[in-house]
Amino acid sequence: GCSWIEVSNQVHAFVADDMLHPHLKEIQAELKRLSKEMAELGYLPNTRFVLFDLEEQQKENFLCHHSEKLAIAFGLISTPIGTKIRIIKNLRVCSDCHTVTKFISKIVGREI
Repeated sequence: GCSWIEVSNQVHAFVADDMLHPHLKEIQAELKRLSKEMAELGYLPNTRFVLFDLEEQQKENFLCHHSEKLAIAFGLISTPIGTKIRIIKNLRVCSDCHTVTKFISKIVGREI
């Protein structure tokens, strides 16, 4: 799937496992930071809908790079604290991404 976010009047597009964005290192660092905080709050990845034949840890890693998670992390590092984060997607959000979005919103105190 593909997710879009507008920051400073510029639209940024993300795809799953996106490795081309110029802020990729900062995005990954933010996701890593948020993952630790979510785990402390009780988040458990929902790998039930990862349909690939992978080990459980590989499935969890696969979920970490969904396009909406990348877009949310970019929005968090690119906008002032308190700014609403609005993501547009071309596909339905998976249940894990929905749960993660709620956790992140709670952690950062922002509407997503």
